[in-house]
Amino acid sequence: MIPYILRRLVSTIPVLAFVALFVFLLLRLTPGDPAVLIAGDQATTAQIETIREQLGLNRPLVEQLVSWVGQLARGDLGRSVFSDMEVTRLIGLRVEPTAMLALVALVMALAIALPLGTIAAVKAGSAVDRAVMAFAMLGFSSPVFVVAFLLVYVFALTLGWFPTQGYVPLSQGLLPCLNSLVLPGLALAMLYASLLARITRASLLEVLSEDYVRTAHAKGVRPQRVVLRHALKNAAIPIVTVVGVGIAALLGGVVVTETVFNIPGLGRLTTDAILRRDYPVVQGLILVFSVIYVVVNLLVDLSYVLFDPRIRY
Repeated sequence: MIPYILRRLVSTIPVLAFVALFVFLLLRLTPGDPAVLIAGDQATTAQIETIREQLGLNRPLVEQLVSWVGQLARGDLGRSVFSDMEVTRLIGLRVEPTAMLALVALVMALAIALPLGTIAAVKAGSAVDRAVMAFAMLGFSSPVFVVAFLLVYVFALTLGWFPTQGYVPLSQGLLPCLNSLVLPGLALAMLYASLLARITRASLLEVLSEDYVRTAHAKGVRPQRVVLRHALKNAAIPIVTVVGVGIAALLGGVVVTETVFNIPGLGRLTTDAILRRDYPVVQGLILVFSVIYVVVNLLVDLSYVLFDPRIRY
């Protein structure tokens, strides 16, 4: 398994290099100049050029790229154009809210999707199955911000159960922190849960038609044990695969969710950096998100061994 892990890690280098080059060129070839934003509307041309020189934006693209790659090789993501803070420090300050939000959303999505998908597969063709699939289709087709505003209106403004926005740090207690993340976590989990529920149903339906499942029923094994102990475990690989692939949707949803609920995480940092044309911060964030996605999918591949002993690396 170790040689496989090493090969996978080496294979990620070209992927991350391509992502870095794409982001570098995309940000600099699109309209907009951070020097103009920093200088303000009343700045003269000379002042703008001075700022461009200080930021190195007046140098050729190739020279800027070489300089940036050299910084990356030293583990330096650069400094923010606006706050003049190191990008690594900025990201470090915003990691906790995003990590907690993603964890809460993932737990909620699994808690919603696995039971619903299992019930729909067991009751295939029934009214329950159709209701679950209708819920999954509605959740999958609803934008995150629409679900977020509906949750705020019902559970925050009307019922007053949860705060409308903001984030309570873990240092102030686990329960207050989780309470502040219920609505954003649920809004983010709906899309993810809808996808997982459909995959769970489809995968479980295929397994339930296998001979060993019919044999277990013929031997008098309880239906609950057949589904949970035998069928669901063998149907887990497609589900786990979608969990890994869905991390991309989860990371994308974080940007919208944190903006709606005013959570000071990596999503808000991404939005602010894009609006300000803060090149170093945007580049650093996209690289961090890419690394997270690659690592999660590597862990998903390795987890296959736990569900199917026949798999060897």
